Amino acid sequence: MDKFDSIYHHGMVRSAVCVPSIRVADPAFNTEETLKLAATASENAAALVLFPELGLSGYSNEDLFHQDALLHEVLHQLHRLKEASRSLKPVIIAGAPLRFTGALFNCAVVVFRGNILGIIPKTYLPNYREFYEKRQFTAGSSVRMDHVHLFEEKIPFGSNLIFQDSVQPDFCFHAEICEDVWAPISPSHWAALAGATILTNLSASNITIGKADFRRQLCAMHSARCLSAYLYSAAGFGESTTDLAWDGYALIYENGDLLQCSKRFQTTSQVIYADLDLQRLAQDRMRSTTFHDSAAIYLDRVSAIRRIPFTFHPPSETIPLIKDFERFPFVPADTALLDERCYEVYNIQIQGLQKRLAATGIKKVIVGVSGGLDSTQALIVAAKTMDNLGYPRTNVLAYTMPGFATSSQTHQNASDLMQALQVSSGEIDIRPSARQMLTDLGHPFSRDEEVYDVTFENVQAGERTSHLFRLANFHDGLVVGTGDLSELALGWTTYGVGDQMAHYNVNASVPKTLIQHLLRWTIVARQFDETTSHILQSILDTEISPELIPEVNGEDALPAQRTEQIIGPYELHDFFLYYITRFGFLPSKVAFLAQAAWSDPEKGLWPPYFPAEKRHAYTLTEIKHWLYVFLYRFFKLSQFKRSAMPNGPKVGSGGSLSPRGDWRAPSDSEAVLWLKELKENVPD
Repeated sequence: MDKFDSIYHHGMVRSAVCVPSIRVADPAFNTEETLKLAATASENAAALVLFPELGLSGYSNEDLFHQDALLHEVLHQLHRLKEASRSLKPVIIAGAPLRFTGALFNCAVVVFRGNILGIIPKTYLPNYREFYEKRQFTAGSSVRMDHVHLFEEKIPFGSNLIFQDSVQPDFCFHAEICEDVWAPISPSHWAALAGATILTNLSASNITIGKADFRRQLCAMHSARCLSAYLYSAAGFGESTTDLAWDGYALIYENGDLLQCSKRFQTTSQVIYADLDLQRLAQDRMRSTTFHDSAAIYLDRVSAIRRIPFTFHPPSETIPLIKDFERFPFVPADTALLDERCYEVYNIQIQGLQKRLAATGIKKVIVGVSGGLDSTQALIVAAKTMDNLGYPRTNVLAYTMPGFATSSQTHQNASDLMQALQVSSGEIDIRPSARQMLTDLGHPFSRDEEVYDVTFENVQAGERTSHLFRLANFHDGLVVGTGDLSELALGWTTYGVGDQMAHYNVNASVPKTLIQHLLRWTIVARQFDETTSHILQSILDTEISPELIPEVNGEDALPAQRTEQIIGPYELHDFFLYYITRFGFLPSKVAFLAQAAWSDPEKGLWPPYFPAEKRHAYTLTEIKHWLYVFLYRFFKLSQFKRSAMPNGPKVGSGGSLSPRGDWRAPSDSEAVLWLKELKENVPD
């Protein structure tokens, strides 16, 4: 097998959370069910398997916990689980009542390959409302011993244990039990600060109205605050219903994101799986100064954490990713979330421009309108900003500036859009001034030679920007930039007197794929009348192009240049951008994730309103090729343009490339490391 195709090669581990069907006070039956589920998880290449609180005995035994017959049988079955684990791949975390030094503890037992790595007692025992645990158990907070003897072995004991893989150190986990996470400060807080990336909770947790939603919120926020994964298993069918009911809820979160959940109120056993990206968690922690400051402030508690080593050997066979990676990391596939995201993006852009106008005392803006995606988004934002300020839309001075390669379709779209939005519209033909500059330069085009080089292109881009700034002087206005985040990443802008510059750029941290979805949302949400929506759809349907090189056969109905044929698909580049800058992943891992997201158009969800004919797929060879282009342009060619970029509001958690914000980098660095890693570790 090629190790590239396995999740374990890319800093991930597969986790499993089990909800077994049990019998109260029947450890033999419960252990048999536990072993069946553990074996299933092992066959599915899980590295870690979690079971509910007191799962070997059942949680709802009440005073039966004080019966020697039950406690003796639990020990017998725990030994059986320990021995059976020799043939199982994953670490198993099971719940059992265990007696030490005359006290009975509600414990999580960590079992791995025939060994008990550690035993964790429950720290907080609920003794209110329906709970009466202090009647049967001793709180782990009262423990003074750090080891216990069991099965003629000395075993680490306490709530301050974390377990770390010697091969993949980021595979580091902690276990707590039910009420522990409901406490104001849970044991897993200290464990996370000490390095545990996976927090687990063996829970019983009876169900009442509204409790399931609160559990979800609790697990989500706890995983987010601790920058961790959080695995949760609640007791299910088989627990006593004398006074309580049980829904058997299993949850897996990663830094606040729900990866997987079980069905509730099932009468048979369940297992859920999720692939945890431990490198993502390690990256987030590395970047969070608050996380490390907290560890320093509570150094005494963090230093008391004991680290228990183990060695997990990943399966030798290929383990493909089961975790869904959205094709568009900047664009949610959920309709409600996308609606909220689009609303927020528009208002962030509008508020940014509104504040800049208020601060400068300027009441007019200048926008160059090409009939393409970016200038359309900027024009809409400018129009809505005037609406918010109570100014007429005629305070938006919009200009279309045809050049040597402007197509009739984009020119018509630009003119129609300006008219539909009721802004002040004008047209300046830049060809005479561009031709004069080319003549001054002695460029072959001035002698009617068909030489369309970078100078030919940039003269046109520069003329447009120069006109916009002089129009701003003339009309006492502010030039609104149109270039987007994707273009900044690739350096697909003309530096200085070109589209890289503006007084304020509302699109600076909005990637191309998000702009496309913003315009689709604008149409679907009926933000404007039917005529405007029709124009917006025409713009969406038009090939992305800088329109700087004319069609050699003289046809000018459609753009001659096709940007994505030159630099690659923006949908791939935005994917690369997110995982390279947001998480700092290796190029090989980015390629692995891109293959999972983009190899099959039938797999996974597409964002709402996304046209079926544009649902593309890419091979690993194509992904590797375009990732090479991205890495070279991003790390080697383009930083000097970003270092001098104008102001603009940060829009998404994916970050921006502002040198004053999320991305500060040298303008003269090399791309060798990234290109070498890609070449060596991604198969052709």
